[in-house]
Amino acid sequence: MVFNLSTVHDIYVFIDGFAPFKTAMDFDNPGLLVGSGGTAVKTALLSLDITPDVVDEAALLGAQLIISHHPVIFNPLKELVPGTAPFMLVKAGIAAVCAHTNLDMAPGGVNDCLAARLKLKNIKPLVLSQNSGLPEALYGETACAFEPDEFAGFVKQSLSCGGLSYTDGGSKITKVGLCGGGGADMVYDAAARGCQAFVTGESKHNILIDACRLGVTFVDAGHFYTEDVVIEPLMNKLKKQFTDVNFIKSKRMRCPVKFI
Repeated sequence: MVFNLSTVHDIYVFIDGFAPFKTAMDFDNPGLLVGSGGTAVKTALLSLDITPDVVDEAALLGAQLIISHHPVIFNPLKELVPGTAPFMLVKAGIAAVCAHTNLDMAPGGVNDCLAARLKLKNIKPLVLSQNSGLPEALYGETACAFEPDEFAGFVKQSLSCGGLSYTDGGSKITKVGLCGGGGADMVYDAAARGCQAFVTGESKHNILIDACRLGVTFVDAGHFYTEDVVIEPLMNKLKKQFTDVNFIKSKRMRCPVKFI
């Protein structure tokens, strides 16, 4: 009996089914960025980013595919340089499928996973994408009331952060807005919805000043920690669909930030 092995294209189509690549934002570059869709896949590595270390890890595992959140090719390439991830992927014959803003907004995607980690309930869209109508950010209710410092500690523990920074909004927190990655500008939408806190992965000085003025506890938990939450659920979803493929989460992909 002959079994057809799953291919890169099969995996791409499956991801496209729940996080359509066409829903990605205009600036984005998701999709099959390296390799051939016809390549048979026995082992696939999942990682938030595709770095040279991650490519080395995939090669050591004998992987035919890396599935990442951030695109390994974002801006147009003018040259292929040894030691860079795109060059290494081509040299090793490893394909790359990257699901970025389409996965951020998808059901079960980054923002949903972040909301689940924070144990929010009654979750609703905070900001909708003008292109797709999908939610760029969410808000919901906390399981209990938090003081600002308690909530910051809860976020740190929930995301296993090495550290984080926050503003003290000065009031108890029962409603929280969130956006995985770089969503600092949406704190204004969160304030307008009556959120006492907003969680994202990056902050700007002027927005932190505004958060204090608006009475919002702004929690900057780090880009990595607010988005890596999607990798394991994505891996589990792929495992259920493709039982012939060994899906592995990268051990070399870690937050590059150190805390003192």
